[in-house]
Amino acid sequence: MNTSVLKYRSQAVAKPYFIAALGLFTAQILFGLGLGLQYLVGDFLFPYIPFNVARMVHTNLLIVWLLFGFMGSAYYLVPEEAETELHSPKLALALFWIFLVAGALTIVGYLTVPYARLAELTGNDLLQTMGREFLEQPLPTKLGIVVVALGFLFNISMTVLKGRKTSISLVLLMGLWGLALMFLFSFVNPHNLVRDKMYWWFVVHLWVEGVWELILGALLAYVLIRTTGVDREVIDKWLYVIIAFALMTGILGTGHHFYFIGLPGYWQWIGSIFSALEPIPFFMMTVFAFNMVQRRRREHPNQAAVLWAVGTSVMGFLGAGLWGFIHTLSPVNYYTHGTQVTAAHGHLAFYGAYVLVVITMISYAMPTLRGRLAAPRAAQTCEMWSFWLMTISMGVMVLALTGAGILQVWLQRLPESGAMGFMSTQDQLRVFYWIRLAGGVGFLGGLITYLASFFITGDECEPVNAGETGATPARA
Repeated sequence: MNTSVLKYRSQAVAKPYFIAALGLFTAQILFGLGLGLQYLVGDFLFPYIPFNVARMVHTNLLIVWLLFGFMGSAYYLVPEEAETELHSPKLALALFWIFLVAGALTIVGYLTVPYARLAELTGNDLLQTMGREFLEQPLPTKLGIVVVALGFLFNISMTVLKGRKTSISLVLLMGLWGLALMFLFSFVNPHNLVRDKMYWWFVVHLWVEGVWELILGALLAYVLIRTTGVDREVIDKWLYVIIAFALMTGILGTGHHFYFIGLPGYWQWIGSIFSALEPIPFFMMTVFAFNMVQRRRREHPNQAAVLWAVGTSVMGFLGAGLWGFIHTLSPVNYYTHGTQVTAAHGHLAFYGAYVLVVITMISYAMPTLRGRLAAPRAAQTCEMWSFWLMTISMGVMVLALTGAGILQVWLQRLPESGAMGFMSTQDQLRVFYWIRLAGGVGFLGGLITYLASFFITGDECEPVNAGETGATPARA
């Protein structure tokens, strides 16, 4: 077995980030299953893990593990694109432990200390930043995230500056810097509720429908270049067009969150029009991925990574594009906002666009981090089964939530239907919640199958020469 297939030794710092990401991903799914049960058995785990705490942990783990995945992907990708060693591998490992310990302590705080008491203990009276969805982190954790982000960006930026500049590394860098800058709005928590919600959406929306799309495009382009052998110039052109559409529609599409929070009425037009255009870059990404695979110049030994990459483009279009479009127009959003339709869109969009692209990078990079050009055939088969198990299970969850959301609108939001109360409506949705729970169990099974693939040994894939994969002996 070839034990020196990494092009640059410093790429090895990505491995602990990927391992931590998968561990936190598993924890997120377990808390998600707990939440699904609490919809059906109201006192499940009460008072030890009440619903509000479980939901907070579930969403915070999602953000943290994706950040670990993005950082690990950057540490693996940038040295190879820049054709130079990482500026400081020691800094990367130090930041890893700081981020991991800070994140773990924060989750322990959520689970063991009442949230109001946690706010008192962590200085929220000095700078009030807590209490908003996705941004519940205590002040010390938020400051720690900023320190880690700045150290990470310094490390990556210095690597790019001293080496080759490619479209992929520059787009990735733009997305990562944008991610860090947008997070600074989490420290702005004005007493005016309208301004508060506006700044909150600056973080949440301009992350997932703005700068994160740049990261998504860069990672997907990198894997497709490595696995298809298509000329870089072709992929670069696609990448530029995709990110241009993503930024144009994503930034102005923020307006679909401004419909009913007190901002001027023209946002209903701006938000509706540009949000309706947001599926375009995701559709282009789907066409791009299929086009590159069809034009491939070689059969890469890591076919599992190719499946994850193509799956990212398709599921990203369905989740972020199609399911987002379903309720993005203001006359529709008036009835659907905050219903299970929103939950359906959120689950499929995060899974399709960001969960899958991180797994794509892990699937491509982890074999080389473990000294192989590609995983054994049996392990890749296991990975492919995990892709279909997770994707079909997510589809079951999303269809169940969509059905629940449509019925919820009919029973609760439409005056002519009698407008049931919230809890009475929830009782009518239980069958959908049971189906959603079944999908969640299937998803956990798919994730366990994926994790199991790392422990499968056997014959290696057919060897390919280093020039075809970009793999050369690691440099000192």
